[in-house]
Amino acid sequence: MSRFNEHSQSILVPPNTSKMTSLTIYGRVQGRKSDIPREIKAWVYHEYGSVDVLKLEKIDVPELRPGQVLVKVVAAALNPADFKRRQGYSKASDSPRPMVPGYDVSGIVVKVGSEVKELKVGDEVYGDINERALHPKQFGSLAEYTAVEEKLLALKPKNLDFVQAAALPLAVITAYEGLEKVGFSADKSLLVLGGAGGVGSLVIQLAKHVFGASKVAATASTGKLELLRKLGADQPIDYTQVKFEDLPEKFDVVYDAVGEGDRSLKAIKEGGTVVSIASPVSPPGFFFILTADGDVLKKLNPYIENRTVQPILDPNGPYPFDRVVEAFTYLESKRAIGKVVIHPIP
Repeated sequence: MSRFNEHSQSILVPPNTSKMTSLTIYGRVQGRKSDIPREIKAWVYHEYGSVDVLKLEKIDVPELRPGQVLVKVVAAALNPADFKRRQGYSKASDSPRPMVPGYDVSGIVVKVGSEVKELKVGDEVYGDINERALHPKQFGSLAEYTAVEEKLLALKPKNLDFVQAAALPLAVITAYEGLEKVGFSADKSLLVLGGAGGVGSLVIQLAKHVFGASKVAATASTGKLELLRKLGADQPIDYTQVKFEDLPEKFDVVYDAVGEGDRSLKAIKEGGTVVSIASPVSPPGFFFILTADGDVLKKLNPYIENRTVQPILDPNGPYPFDRVVEAFTYLESKRAIGKVVIHPIP
């Protein structure tokens, strides 16, 4: 059964679920090196296409490079970048097939490379494992184990379980870096397009509670307006009833998380700008793609641990590892609230 966090409307798994998983795995991986298997289960696709190309297969456990750690994956979150990649949108810059999808991970370090300086076996970590979103590695996080560069990881916030932690990395880094690149600061106003999504929900929280926005407006469908208020939006906008560009009030910044393109330019003040993560936009707007960075997570960890910033989990999850196809089908329906997470992973 799931429960609501009254402060953020987050949908959380019972707090003991991931804790028990942590203790079980921790006890096992602290033993001999032989406890790490040679073969592991992973979701793989050999050709681009729909969810039907995804297959659960056995593959070799990934080999470590000097600056990497091997992580026993406890939970992994799905992102639109995963299915867009699978559909072939980034063929020109993609890794060779077959591919294991997955950007977001939370888990436990079970082995460290020769040049790893801070992380150690037993550390509970989280992160976005692909430093460059458009150049993802061949071996992602939808597997029992994954290899990750130390610089892309941070220690898991103490107040979060693995499911909650997995929901954050790509989305919170995207939200934070986008606000930084647009020069957002205290006393500026912001309109978030797609405020109930994985990125948009975190843009609202960061802008209001970390950057000190003077006003935050955000769009969502009718049933999600109360969630926007819980997150900190001063002005929830029902996009099924109101055209945001027709509002008399204009904004210093529009953060477009859904791909409205040049339509979003009609909502900015003179001298304002648009940051878009979903589609190209004409100047003074710009299209932005994150660079994964563990230091951003370390910077934000205090805000996460004091609950200023909280993950939003879709109430239909988490999905177990053998239901990844079902989870992707749901995410691709565009009905998800916040993040769709995979857990447990054997």
